[in-house]
Amino acid sequence: MKQLVWAILFFTGSLVVQAENLPDFTEIVEKQEATVVNVSATTNAHQVAHPPGAAGPSENDPMFEFFRRFGIPVMPDQGGGQSSAPESHSLGSGFILSADGYILTNSHVVQGADEVLVTLQDKREFKAKVIGIDKKTDVAVLKINASGLPTVRIGDPAKARVGEWVVAIGSPFGFESTVTKGIISAKGRSLPQETLVPFIQTDVPINPGNSGGPLFNMKGEVIGINSQIYSRTGGFMGLSFAIPIDVALQVSDQLRSTGRVSRGWLGVVIQEVDKELADSFGLGKPRGALVVSVQKGAPADKGGIRPSDIILRFDNKPINSQEDLPRVVSNTKAGSHVAVQVWRKGGLVDLSLTVGEMPSEKTTQSESPDPKRPHLGAAGKIGLDLADLTSEQRKEMDLSGGVIVQGVSALAARAGLQPGDVITSINNTEVHNVQEFNQILSRLEPKKMLALLVHRSDGSEFITMRPE
Repeated sequence: MKQLVWAILFFTGSLVVQAENLPDFTEIVEKQEATVVNVSATTNAHQVAHPPGAAGPSENDPMFEFFRRFGIPVMPDQGGGQSSAPESHSLGSGFILSADGYILTNSHVVQGADEVLVTLQDKREFKAKVIGIDKKTDVAVLKINASGLPTVRIGDPAKARVGEWVVAIGSPFGFESTVTKGIISAKGRSLPQETLVPFIQTDVPINPGNSGGPLFNMKGEVIGINSQIYSRTGGFMGLSFAIPIDVALQVSDQLRSTGRVSRGWLGVVIQEVDKELADSFGLGKPRGALVVSVQKGAPADKGGIRPSDIILRFDNKPINSQEDLPRVVSNTKAGSHVAVQVWRKGGLVDLSLTVGEMPSEKTTQSESPDPKRPHLGAAGKIGLDLADLTSEQRKEMDLSGGVIVQGVSALAARAGLQPGDVITSINNTEVHNVQEFNQILSRLEPKKMLALLVHRSDGSEFITMRPE
């Protein structure tokens, strides 16, 4: 039977027909629409380097980040070398923070632009100055020469609840002052390559041009900046992500005062602790951030943090998952002295360290294995052919020891190990050569979960396996 939309109620003999309660967004739009602006960024013609087989614009092209964040498919560029890129335009949105013309938007909207134009709701157009951008959070601050502008009201993302209604106003595909609505689908989302932002996930329709626009709650307060979507087509598919406004304002304040953003830094590579890793390290339940490697001379190294430590608390804040640590550390002022609690070899260890400042550029280290003749032994029983590292390899990889994987089969192959991997520890015990690896493996209880620390050219991680 078709569900009735109307409820029929009887009061003192009279018939009252009452419409089902639905949210009304008209007041929010009427009061806040004038605070939202259209942002148009123009990049003049320039030479762009295309590596062979690159798809569409190269990473040097200002439009590359725009395409990446909105999953826009592009045809592969066959060949390589230099090509002449025509003048390009990107459209986005923004909102007014202060009556004297400070505006917040996404960095990928204006990054690399030669000219940025801001259009207000009343059609006035201004050339904007880019005060600063922060790629790590995708936040940018603009300034226009104007006064008496309407400004947004700031809300508290921490008080936002999953399931509540939210509204976006922006310029999708250039259609100015477009209003879309939805609900908060989740909070604290982590996305690949976006470790510093606990995104607000919504199902608000967001498309190219909405970038940088505000996400309003039902009080008409901004709680986020619409930043990106998950899409296989380049269009909206029900998954949108907004930068919490408190994160954006912290960045904005630093950009306005110094033109750059300073963040705390440890100098570690970390990994999520799943159930298998928790079991292998003797931790009661999966929690914390597992340290895969520590950069020599970095604050973590000086403070006594070691590979295979699981960081459980940082500056008296619990680290429940891998995603928590980068956010807590980055929000800690460089130079601060903090307490750190780690899980090490079956027990809690308390440390203290001085937080450093995050370097502006991330350096990577290449690995070029030159394996010796493989050894078998106990390692062969789990499907591994191993060899000792040469002194040249150790120097090149900056390792004191470890064994290189020559071949994989059976259990090791199913666990994801690959030829060229370098194993430096088993269950939190360092290994320096194949003989030591086999001895440690032979002493372990049968069917005990193994946690191998594996170094690869693109990073390091723990890989678990349980011998059959």
